Amino acid sequence: MAGPVKPRTGRPVDSSEAPLFFVLSKTLGVALLPINLLVELGILSVVLMMTRFAAFGRRLAVITLVLLGLAAFSPLGNFLLYPLESRFPVWDASRGAPDGIIVLGGSVDTNLSGAHRTPVVAHAADRLFAPAELARRYPNARIVFTGGSANLVSSEAREADYSAPILETLGIAKERLILERDSRNTWENAIFTKVLVKPKPGERWLLVTSAFHMPRSMGIFRAAGFDVEAYPVDWRRGGRDDLFSFTNMAADGLRRTEVAVREWIGLVSYRLMGRTRELLPGPARD
Repeated sequence: MAGPVKPRTGRPVDSSEAPLFFVLSKTLGVALLPINLLVELGILSVVLMMTRFAAFGRRLAVITLVLLGLAAFSPLGNFLLYPLESRFPVWDASRGAPDGIIVLGGSVDTNLSGAHRTPVVAHAADRLFAPAELARRYPNARIVFTGGSANLVSSEAREADYSAPILETLGIAKERLILERDSRNTWENAIFTKVLVKPKPGERWLLVTSAFHMPRSMGIFRAAGFDVEAYPVDWRRGGRDDLFSFTNMAADGLRRTEVAVREWIGLVSYRLMGRTRELLPGPARD
């Protein structure tokens, strides 16, 4: 596949993002993620064992191992994901064709893509497959991909540039693609995209992102004054029966727990910042 292309794009005049909040999200927020936190607690317990607090260090080590086991093998990740992924139903196509389709970034690894000069899809590939199908179904809908670089230290590699060739390969004409390549997080996705496409009253826009990420995304777009309809994809768990299922693969359990905790931290943070009006946004009440 060819390297990045740069279709039609536009740069908003104001990011509306507090630099301190962004730095904290990439430092303190990362430090609080389950795997990182458990490693930090494990290191701390070892250090304490070499001091006069050895007894506390041993207890901390036991607690850390128990928490690691719960995160890795228990249904904890499923319980944390369930209220997120079940919040918004599958989009109802009977309401008619949308005017536009917004695709949130999060699938392409910009660092690897930049290093190898070709798109590298790391996860959440459904975010790219779904708009390709929607584009075929609704040929008059505008297609917007929003995503820049989420790195703390900015780089020239932008997700929108590397996602565009994938979307074109999947059948979306280059002329239909509108790229927003400056956003670093979901808040900026909403603000920048609104400035770029200037939605008109009465227009219907779909928002394509992972099911677990949909509540926060919908809340942010609403707070930004951009009325969108949820089109969830990329589910990480099955039906209700999965709530009580254990896993024998530690990596799978840790991954689900990590994704869920990251999203709950984001929901709490954005609510405290006033960037969502609810802790767990849901479908609009008619």
